[in-house]
Amino acid sequence: MSDWIGLGIIVAIALCALFGLMRLSKPYEVSIEEFEKRAHEAPSLISAGMTGIQRLLDPAVAKSMETRDELKQGRYDKKKEAGDKPEAGETERKEGL
Repeated sequence: MSDWIGLGIIVAIALCALFGLMRLSKPYEVSIEEFEKRAHEAPSLISAGMTGIQRLLDPAVAKSMETRDELKQGRYDKKKEAGDKPEAGETERKEGL
């Protein structure tokens, strides 16, 4: 008899878990305003910390994040600012030559 009770409890737990997963996987409607608000929110503390760790572990990630920030500010692929040094392979044009 106790075997049937234990089996019943296990089946009930499994059914509750399946019901919960089905409920969690249901899509929900998001308005355009709500989507834009979430997209522009500041990153959370955890994601900011993970970003810092990624920058330390992978230099390519750091460069891509800098490029993304430049794109957001509108400074990418424009003339260099006055104080910037030329990149490798670039030659400075000297006046008078």
